[in-house]
Amino acid sequence: MIRVLLADDHEIVRDGLKRILGASGDLQVAGEAANGDEALALARANDYDLALLDMSMPGLSGIDLVKRLKAEKPKMKLLVLSMHGEPQYAARALKAGAAGYLTKDSAAEKLVGAIRKVAAGGLLVSEAAAAGLLAASRGEGPPHSRLSDREFEVFKQLAGGASPTEIARRLHLSVKTVSSHKTHIQEKLGLSSTAELVRYALENQLL
Repeated sequence: MIRVLLADDHEIVRDGLKRILGASGDLQVAGEAANGDEALALARANDYDLALLDMSMPGLSGIDLVKRLKAEKPKMKLLVLSMHGEPQYAARALKAGAAGYLTKDSAAEKLVGAIRKVAAGGLLVSEAAAAGLLAASRGEGPPHSRLSDREFEVFKQLAGGASPTEIARRLHLSVKTVSSHKTHIQEKLGLSSTAELVRYALENQLL
């Protein structure tokens, strides 16, 4: 039996995933978290074969959560299930330590197969994600590929409408640090306002 830690901030999504995994016969949701902090606490207290993680949750989430779980539970496999299909998200998650990345519009059979593959030690890397990793290693790719993981996280939050104060609270940073990141983001992307950040995110399918 493959013991799965499920982390997603939407209860209806967790319920659906539990039904899908429960019907497989060899997958068991042994832990359930509504945010990244809960997921980390459960991972510390229990042993799971694999963590199925949403990329966007309250508190600790995204790349930060992947890195923390990988550092504290190196034997536990990490599979990201996200609404974001842009290769940049997948490339960053894989570089941070995830063994696979799936979008939420994937078929149930594909998800079950992915969990089995990753739990067995395999990697689930799409051609687009692999291309993103290769482009990043060469210093190529779109302008947002040059953002650090922290800058990318702040960028997503800003483009999603969060204020620097909200972002500081969510990411456990100071408002001054968030403002500094915003300045660096705008410089790297060649943008001069939050409105332009939002437009860039929409044009590049990052929201």
